[in-house]
Amino acid sequence: NMEIIDLSRELYHRTPQYPGQPPVIHGVWKSHKEAFADSGNIQGNSVHYFSMSDHGGTHIDAPRHFSVDGIPINEYPLENCIVKGICIDLRHIEPKAEITPSDLEDAVKKSGQNIPKNGTVLLCTGHHERTFPTPAYSTDNPGVNVDATKWLAEQGVVHFGIDSMRPGPIGKVNALVHKVCHEVNITHLESLCNLEKILGKGTFTFICLPMAWRGGTGSPVRAVAVFDI
Repeated sequence: NMEIIDLSRELYHRTPQYPGQPPVIHGVWKSHKEAFADSGNIQGNSVHYFSMSDHGGTHIDAPRHFSVDGIPINEYPLENCIVKGICIDLRHIEPKAEITPSDLEDAVKKSGQNIPKNGTVLLCTGHHERTFPTPAYSTDNPGVNVDATKWLAEQGVVHFGIDSMRPGPIGKVNALVHKVCHEVNITHLESLCNLEKILGKGTFTFICLPMAWRGGTGSPVRAVAVFDI
C-alpha cells in the first residue's frame, strides 16, 4: 500500500503568480450546452483552456531558465523527477531571512534522516501556510543563500524544493541562487505546499514530472510525496 500526499498548489484563474510574469488564465472554451448543440443533441463534451507562464503554480526550473546554454525542460532527465526525498523543518526562519548552510545542517540533524544521493531536499519554511494567497506570499519568503545552495549541491542532490515563489529571499540573493544552481548543476522547485504534512514522516519518493515544452525554461508539475505504508 502507499500514501500519496499532494504538494502542489491548485491552479485557477488569476492564481497568485510571480511578479512580472504572465497571469494564469483559465476559462471555458465550450460549455456542455454548446457542445451538446454542436453535436446535434447527441453528447456535450465541455472544453476549458488555459494560458500561463512555464513557471506558473508549483513548478520545476529547467537549467535553460538560468542560462541560454542550459538544457530545456523537454530534455531534462526524467530520472531526476522520481527520486528519494526528505523534508526538513525551517519554520523558525524569519520572513525574508537567508537560510544558511548551518540552518540546513541543523534541520537535517533534527530530522534524523540522511539526505539521499541523487535525491531531493524539500524545505518547509511555512511560508505558503502563513501567507497564501495574500500579497505577502509574493514578497516575504525566507530562502536559501548562495552558500546554502552550494551546500545542498555538495550533498549530492539533483534539486531542492521550497514552499514559496522563489528559492532565495527577494532581491539580489535570489538572482545569485539561480546563477549558482547553474554553476553547480542542480535545480529547484518552487511554490510547493503542504510540506507540513510530510515533516517527521521519514523518507519518501518524490515525483515531479514536467510537461514536455520544446525549448521550455520550466514547467508546472504535479508534485507528490509517496510513502510506503
